[in-house]
Amino acid sequence: MNIQHYVSKGRRTVIVSALLGLGTIFSSTSYAADKLVLQTTWYAQAEQGGYYQALAQGIYKKYGLDVDIKIGGPQVNNMTLLLSKRADIIINYDLQVLKGIESNFPIKAVAAPFQFDPQGVLTHSDVKSLADLKGKTILVSTSGQASWWPWLKGKYKLNAAQARPYTFNMQPFLAGKNVAQQAYATSEVFQAKKAEPSSNFFLFADAGYPAYGGILVTRNDVIQNKPDVVRRFVQASMEGWKNYLADPRLGNSLIKKENPNMKDDLLAFAVGQMRKLKLIDGGDAKTQGIGVMTDARWKATRDFMVNAGLLKAQTNWKTAYTTQFVKTAK
Repeated sequence: MNIQHYVSKGRRTVIVSALLGLGTIFSSTSYAADKLVLQTTWYAQAEQGGYYQALAQGIYKKYGLDVDIKIGGPQVNNMTLLLSKRADIIINYDLQVLKGIESNFPIKAVAAPFQFDPQGVLTHSDVKSLADLKGKTILVSTSGQASWWPWLKGKYKLNAAQARPYTFNMQPFLAGKNVAQQAYATSEVFQAKKAEPSSNFFLFADAGYPAYGGILVTRNDVIQNKPDVVRRFVQASMEGWKNYLADPRLGNSLIKKENPNMKDDLLAFAVGQMRKLKLIDGGDAKTQGIGVMTDARWKATRDFMVNAGLLKAQTNWKTAYTTQFVKTAK
């Protein structure tokens, strides 16, 4: 989603040392190093910071895990990689997982680090609320057409003709005063504020959009055959996210090595937005811990998708996720 993040040439092997002096309930427990491949959705960026923090800080190693973070990109279909067993766990989205369940994919979400989707809309200063989008041209990507756009259009009685293709080029928005565009709170907003400080951003979650942000998804066979590995991975990753929000320097250093085009100012902005908007530690996570998922949130997303014609009503949505691992990750 972030158009200015480019992948570093080639893969490299990341060797991390155990973090000394970090006492946990696992400090006296010895695990064999279990290998696990985490496939991301995009190039290395702050939105994956918790995982890079867990790797750089030795948290995965502390939990007896040898984690290989594979970077994504526009040509990477991480669901295909998961189903073909080239990845053990992927970062994905609840809407796609529910569509997968509709197609009988043997998958489950195991944690939701992003309690809120960072997706929203960028507007010029004349737009004071989402209700003011009536009459505006709204740039929407193909994936947006199958996710948040039906929600936005229905909630604010917008016209389908208002939507125009978003090609991840911000110039049409910057040049068109009657144009709004989709944006991530952690990326495109940074670019827009540099070019047009008076621009506004509206986070869909603030208006009731029910979807989680990036969630962790694995196959049913991984859960059945390696439940302890999944449990340790979820615990380590949530610890990584907690530490990343507190002090992201180690994670950011690894992100920049993986993605040399990533800049310090964008990383700082993205982390600031995560903190400000409580994307990770807000919502249910405030009282139940980072990564928590609830039946109510999944049902709300399911209901929205069914009402919008995005999901068959008979889809067994309760099989799309399990809370068994986040209950122990607090």
